[in-house]
Amino acid sequence: MNAHDRLLLDGARRGFAAVAAALLLGACAQHAASVPPGGPAPSAASPLPATAATPQGLLLTADFGADTVTFVDPGRGAVASVAVGRAPYGLAVGADGRAWVATVQGVAVVDTRTRVRRALIPYRTGTGPVTDGEYRGGGMGIALSPDGRQAYVGVNVPGTTGVLEVLDTASAAVTAVVPVGRRPFDVDVSPDGTEVYVTGHDSFDVTAVAAGSLRPRRIEVAPYGTEGGLGSWLKPHYAVVRPADGKLLLPFEGERLAVVDPRTGRTRIEPMTADTHQHGAALTADGRLLVVGTGAVRPGDGRGPSLTVRSPDGAERVYPLQGPHEDVAVSRDGRTAYVTGGHTRDGYWNGVTVVDLDTGATRRLAAGARPLGIAVL
Repeated sequence: MNAHDRLLLDGARRGFAAVAAALLLGACAQHAASVPPGGPAPSAASPLPATAATPQGLLLTADFGADTVTFVDPGRGAVASVAVGRAPYGLAVGADGRAWVATVQGVAVVDTRTRVRRALIPYRTGTGPVTDGEYRGGGMGIALSPDGRQAYVGVNVPGTTGVLEVLDTASAAVTAVVPVGRRPFDVDVSPDGTEVYVTGHDSFDVTAVAAGSLRPRRIEVAPYGTEGGLGSWLKPHYAVVRPADGKLLLPFEGERLAVVDPRTGRTRIEPMTADTHQHGAALTADGRLLVVGTGAVRPGDGRGPSLTVRSPDGAERVYPLQGPHEDVAVSRDGRTAYVTGGHTRDGYWNGVTVVDLDTGATRRLAAGARPLGIAVL
């Protein structure tokens, strides 16, 4: 029996109802700290002139702590910010240069070439007071269809199940609402655009939504079981879709990789080696899986923060990171990972860690305030 299984059994004996209440309905409780272990991030770079076009290759982060997105030069640090709306979480960037940013108040549309917010599209779904913090209502995961005609945003509705809101990108309007699981951390789209996958953190599931009919199908993804309910730490967070076969990859605890076939709903478990609570994930063009490790759930019960680089054959390299992180994006040449220092539990820091995927060498860049979602422009 591994450490996490022992944790579940011990928690069951003590009563998971009390644990759930203490954790405020979720596993990833927010912490107020904002200073990174080992000292602050480096200073930001000189700002871009307001009239200058945005250079290709900059990073874009969603600043959960500042109601902005920040443009980041991967060699120098933050160079510009744009106000988008309260507590932005995920973002997706289309081929036309527009960024779609999931905030509490709606989906912000940002022209990344001119660094101007063009719209803020309100949700159809009521999500309660406009606030921030990990459990705030509003948009979380977001993705674009392959042709860029639809944006799909997972909307958290505190205290109940969430929804997927479908936006027409030409008219910048919500066209449909689909019921999904609780707290939709992540949204992904199949390579052919025919299905949308919504990861329900608090419901141990992925909801597969047919892009045409918008009919949802629930697929339970719980390699440790669902014991503990809302108080469990062992829930899905982020997923990626493997282009080769359309299967979903969901990492758990640096111990188990859930490989889900959305056509059959069946899950196969493969071993992982980082032994750390895991959040953000991304794929490189050559099929390597990158996974952000956030650190041990409890002191002494697992290893510290890390970035796992997993080859298609299952071989893994685990690179240590300094302090908590959340999400990850990959450079166009596939040689560098960018890991955001914002986090949904146990503190955060205001920047991005740049990781050389060949050597594991890291350096830090200043970037906004509590950045979560990230994309390469």
